[in-house]
Amino acid sequence: MQRREFITLLGGAALWPLAAHAQEPQRTAKSVRIGVLASYRLPPMRRFSQKLKELGYVEGETLRLEYRFAEGYDERYSKLAAELVGLPVDLILTTGTPAALAAKRATTTIPIVMASIGDAVGTGVVSNLAHPGGNITGFSALNVELEGKRLEILKEVMPHLSRVGMLANAANPLFDVSLKNLRPAAAIFGLSLDIFEIRRIDELDAALLKLAQAHPEAVLVAADSVLLNSRRQIVEALARNHLPAIYPFREYSAVGGLLVHGANLSVLFERAADYVDKIFKGAKPGDLPVQQATEFELIINLKAASALGLKIPPGLLSRADEVIE
Repeated sequence: MQRREFITLLGGAALWPLAAHAQEPQRTAKSVRIGVLASYRLPPMRRFSQKLKELGYVEGETLRLEYRFAEGYDERYSKLAAELVGLPVDLILTTGTPAALAAKRATTTIPIVMASIGDAVGTGVVSNLAHPGGNITGFSALNVELEGKRLEILKEVMPHLSRVGMLANAANPLFDVSLKNLRPAAAIFGLSLDIFEIRRIDELDAALLKLAQAHPEAVLVAADSVLLNSRRQIVEALARNHLPAIYPFREYSAVGGLLVHGANLSVLFERAADYVDKIFKGAKPGDLPVQQATEFELIINLKAASALGLKIPPGLLSRADEVIE
């Protein structure tokens, strides 16, 4: 081998570790502790952890996640939020309105990132989306705005629809905000709206029984993490009683839900991880705008439609992001 070739080869070999290091995810030097405040461990949370890993936060090494779940009892959030503050954690991630409000009441200094909330301003979590101020920021799934659109989709599938039942968690402050927007929308479409509510997870069976007995022509399932965690029970009960329904999150389609229209929660959780990284690198939560969802999904389950004797209009099918045969 020529001397020049040997030196070139040797120099290249010396650079290999540097090149390999450059391709690895950037790792944070500081070990951080994040508190996760939610109703349950929901599927979209996986995207949050995955994105943090890509950003260099390795669980068990530079990252510790402290989970606190209310498990369908929203009154537990205050105690759980206080536990996280008392540890203390470096940041709190919340999902849903009750969790965000509890975290806000528990601390004015620990940063709070909302992975998903239905309406941050309407529920009083922040006063301004562009400049939330204080120690809280995050992402909105725009659920209040989308409730009317879900009614419109039901009407498109069932043109003669006149009675809709709404399954909702009345303990969630988003419920009252949603109704203020939903009742006028129902009136526009000529629909009567009957509410079937729960306040705790152990009331779900009774609410589903009342819904079956009342048998409205269709059902609107409200955006709520307690209901989302019980998605299989809800979808199966409505199908068993031949009640067409529209749901707010993709996860309902995985268990046989007829229609889904809403924001992609997994995307919001991934974007929340980016905000967490910015905050740990020095950004102030109050300077980060509360961003609204930009990716929405319309999912139609044709198998469920056939079982209900429904024919989905071709125009609606053409707009669907996903059609399940």
